[in-house]
Amino acid sequence: MHLSRFAPLRLALAAALAASIGSASAQSSEPVRVGLLSTLSGPGAGLGVDIRDGFQLAIKLNGGKLGGRAAEVIVADDQANPEVGRQTADRLIKRDKVDFMTGIVFSNVMLAVGPPTFQSKTFYISANAGPSQYAGEQCSPYFFSASYQNDNMHEAVGKTVTDKGFKRVALIAPNYPAGKDALTGFKRFYKGEIASETYTALNQLDYGAELSKLRATKPDAVYIFLPGGLGINFIKQFVGAGLSKDITLFGPGFSGDEDVIKAVGDPMLGMFNTSQWGHDMDNAANKKFVAEFEKEYGRLPTLYAAQGYDAARLMDAGVRDSKGKLDDKAAVKKALEAAKFDSVRGAFKFNTNHFPIQDYYLRVITRDAKGRVTNRTLGAVFKNHADAYAASCKMPGL
Repeated sequence: MHLSRFAPLRLALAAALAASIGSASAQSSEPVRVGLLSTLSGPGAGLGVDIRDGFQLAIKLNGGKLGGRAAEVIVADDQANPEVGRQTADRLIKRDKVDFMTGIVFSNVMLAVGPPTFQSKTFYISANAGPSQYAGEQCSPYFFSASYQNDNMHEAVGKTVTDKGFKRVALIAPNYPAGKDALTGFKRFYKGEIASETYTALNQLDYGAELSKLRATKPDAVYIFLPGGLGINFIKQFVGAGLSKDITLFGPGFSGDEDVIKAVGDPMLGMFNTSQWGHDMDNAANKKFVAEFEKEYGRLPTLYAAQGYDAARLMDAGVRDSKGKLDDKAAVKKALEAAKFDSVRGAFKFNTNHFPIQDYYLRVITRDAKGRVTNRTLGAVFKNHADAYAASCKMPGL
């Protein structure tokens, strides 16, 4: 048989191979584009700034790369507005052609941004918002939480308040999806009486009516989920009204975080809160993160900054372990699910719904050895805690 008849076939195979190598090479030389859409204005701006700063610190410490490829982070403000968030996400995906999205603080914005993001087959790595919908029936192969599911910290406080023997508790949260998830989570583990349950406006900064209600109902304790500027104002007004003498204040990590402590100061002393992370956690990744964050920004990191940092580290693992082939969605998904990175919170693993199974800790606000008012981690409330919605997630294929 004459071999020349196979020459066209050999040439075609060679051309295809060259094209394939050229395409892979072109992709690996392109930067990994990240759309970091967060709340950078208004009462919640401090939270978005901390996510952004934590994320960008991780990129900087990684030599400006994700998975060995240059990283380009496009930062945008969602103004804590679902419609602005959706429109901006649309622009980041269609015009800027981002490979990943991250950064959203508020769950109402996340619920608006999610569907078009998932429809475009863009992976979303959450550095904060963890709505129950995406943990359960609306779970998506393109959504990964590097933070928590909204109910979880509140569940840990509910258990703590029960264990400490408080019989009547008043609940206060903003009237939006994460506020509803928060109080649902608290009530799932609290076994006493709910003296009152109040939902406030998401941009509310005056709590006179709520404080009058507390004075009238006289609960043993009050549990607040009021992130950022909301919590700062409430705690100042709560202490200023003299209510802290008779009512013990509890909150999730957000309401007792470093940004709130810095703004309120000594009145925060003695407040209990729960979190999956603390700046005093004793692991190498966390020690490096806290030291580098203080060096870079001149302040202690918050939970939001830690989540932004971990979101970047997870993204780095996703790019690295898919060998930078971001067009291969199945490979990226598999790499993200494996989550082979050193988290600042220690052990990190995903449940079947792409939300973490992790420990939650009780913290108290006290003075540290340097005289700073800050959190001290006391011990675990939950070990390897999974969210309540995972059983409802029938994870669809890509």
